[in-house]
Amino acid sequence: MLDYQRGGLRGECLYRDGADVQDGNVRGHYFTPPEEWRDDWRELLESLAFPVVDVGCGVGQHAEFLQDRGEVVAIDVSSAAVKAASERGVRDARVMDMFELDFPRDRFRSALVSGTQIGLAQSLAGARDFLADLARITDESGVAVVDNYDPTELEPGELFGYRPDPRPGVAHRTFHFEYVRDGDREVGRSLHFVLFSPDRLRDVTVGTPWRVAEVQSRGGFYKAKLTKDGAESKGGEETVSRDNA
Repeated sequence: MLDYQRGGLRGECLYRDGADVQDGNVRGHYFTPPEEWRDDWRELLESLAFPVVDVGCGVGQHAEFLQDRGEVVAIDVSSAAVKAASERGVRDARVMDMFELDFPRDRFRSALVSGTQIGLAQSLAGARDFLADLARITDESGVAVVDNYDPTELEPGELFGYRPDPRPGVAHRTFHFEYVRDGDREVGRSLHFVLFSPDRLRDVTVGTPWRVAEVQSRGGFYKAKLTKDGAESKGGEETVSRDNA
């Protein structure tokens, strides 16, 4: 990401799962300009109240988009990602582990958790603990946006690194990054994501202040907007939109 930010990849970036490899698509995942975003995604971002915390910000494409509208704090566990975000113009980018959120209670009104980051909790219980901590740092009217893959909508072999799970609506994904540059091969740590359907996300929110208020689903991938029990939208019906294109 940092190489790309500074002028382009100096080699090949790959996902690897055993003998299987796939292009890392650095541009598509981290550098797609806002004018190429889907309208419903841009509208969801624009609906966020400030201040916003961007959790797992990567190179800060969403933080950069939002910061002209209000205060944004962008965090990522990768110091290189944070450096790339800072170099592209994100004003407040910090190195921080999403599972050790070092912010005071009620610090933010909205939390953006994009890029299936919630899956890094590795289990449904871990995802619930993460959402509980996210509730702590957002105020009583807080909103959170999370995304994930829906195992009930995926075709066999469709998702790289896929691992089944016997529980309905649950699966896993495992892979690591490899980057060959200037003749050197760099290997990242293995990543394990838990995947769960929107119905399972509703289960995950039980015992936390959150409820699922909106789901945008498209081709086995979904974005969900969570609101607090005390928010104005309490009692409203959940909005579900589906795009099979």
